[in-house]
Amino acid sequence: MPVPYKQPESVLVVIYTPQLEVLLIERAAHPGYWQSVTGSREGTEALSDTAWREVREETGLDIPREQILPWGITNRFEILEQWRHRYAPGVTHNLEHVFSLCLPHPVEVRLAPDEHRDQCWQPWQEAAAQCFSWSNQDAILMLPHRPQQPSP
Repeated sequence: MPVPYKQPESVLVVIYTPQLEVLLIERAAHPGYWQSVTGSREGTEALSDTAWREVREETGLDIPREQILPWGITNRFEILEQWRHRYAPGVTHNLEHVFSLCLPHPVEVRLAPDEHRDQCWQPWQEAAAQCFSWSNQDAILMLPHRPQQPSP
């Protein structure tokens, strides 16, 4: 049975602390590509469910859904050529919805080894500079200007 194509709609979840330390994870298939938690919507799931599922899958964090907050920001970007084979023929752009999760302090996460190879916590400016994705950089750079989310 063929694997279904990915939907060109995804989430970006910036995980950070009140001190604006940001969790970054390095892609396993592309060393040097650092990012926040990302992932594609599956089926008809709500975007908040996509964000919660991706946080669990990529970090092992088991947190209540309501701690992951939507920002009301959507980015449209061109899918990199190296990843277009995952999408239906002719699909060239993705719609990304931004969320965040504030943790009280940096924690060690359990990475999905098929997806990510390393993790680090960085001050927000360094984290933004380390990300390969402009939309991820932009979201991290917004952190100091957003109302602080209470940590659990």
